[in-house]
Amino acid sequence: MIWEVFRQEEAGDRHTHCGNVHAPDREMALLFAQIQHGRRMQTNSLWVAPSDEIGEVDADETEFGGTTDKSYRWAITYNEIDASFAEEVAESEAEQEEAAEKRGDV
Repeated sequence: MIWEVFRQEEAGDRHTHCGNVHAPDREMALLFAQIQHGRRMQTNSLWVAPSDEIGEVDADETEFGGTTDKSYRWAITYNEIDASFAEEVAESEAEQEEAAEKRGDV
């Protein structure tokens, strides 16, 4: 039986797939995973899972995230501000200051 091995480098990190081992049961798979994958790099934790129990859905089978544009959720889109808007705001502030002076508020 083939077991997929997932390794965590440091506590709090996510487990990433690092390979597989051939073993008859879970206990042997854990032992083989420790020997083959746990000793090569810094390892905090190992997971093993039977290969036939891992399912996959890829982009050919479904559409992830839909088709709607959600770029408004990313702050990077605010870097493309129209400069005429800033000019309009400055003009409006100047008009408000003039009106305040005429009223004697300033």
